[in-house]
Amino acid sequence: MSAGLRVAGVDGCKGGWIAVIVEPGNAMKAERIDRLAELVDRPEAPQIIAVDMPIGLPERAGPNGRAPERLVRPRLGMRQSSVFSMPSRAAVYAALDPSLPDEAERYRHACSVARATSEPPRAVSRQAFHIFGKIAEIDGLLRERPALAGRIHECHPEVSFWAMNGETALDLAKKVKNAPHKPGLALRRQLLAAQGFEEALTSALRARALKVGEDDLIDACAAAWTARRIAHGQAIGFPTPAERDGEGLPIQIQA
Repeated sequence: MSAGLRVAGVDGCKGGWIAVIVEPGNAMKAERIDRLAELVDRPEAPQIIAVDMPIGLPERAGPNGRAPERLVRPRLGMRQSSVFSMPSRAAVYAALDPSLPDEAERYRHACSVARATSEPPRAVSRQAFHIFGKIAEIDGLLRERPALAGRIHECHPEVSFWAMNGETALDLAKKVKNAPHKPGLALRRQLLAAQGFEEALTSALRARALKVGEDDLIDACAAAWTARRIAHGQAIGFPTPAERDGEGLPIQIQA
């Protein structure tokens, strides 16, 4: 990594974001933030940020999602269901319609817009629906400040772990029936430890202190690993070169 370069990995968590920051001397820290802009605008802001959140949204969604989603799924084996297809930008924002205070209504509205802006018509997954607020937050930030697209990059933790594991898919899930799966979390901690992410940073105790899920903290560490690879020019891009959406934002998962 270039001297003086600070990087960060970011994952969404309940009520905000969890950021793992890697300093130029390789010291690491984790912290919760309310808004992604807080990380970007601080005096000692990371120059490279890898975030586990889709960047670049289609005007119309095609079969099997965006190019990055289609490209990475076959590499993940049993973990490929963690990569869900993104609907259109219009469907994302439809889910946030302030005139619809009821969640069930917002979901139905988002599904209606998604069907009208996809080929073949398809509704919105519940998994995607619940993170539309964060997707809109990063989308709005990058559209308002397009220069940040050179600093903020999309990643996906399972793709990062695939790369970290010698481009081999992990055979253990980090969650089973929506509960932490200790063997899967231990495997990911082991991979991170080999890359310099110490147990004190990735532990369940640290996650509880930050009031985030163990998996969220581990995923943010994986994102930080990818940010470090981006800074080194070592990251793998899906696709390469990146595609662009209608607003000029890159559509690419890096690992």
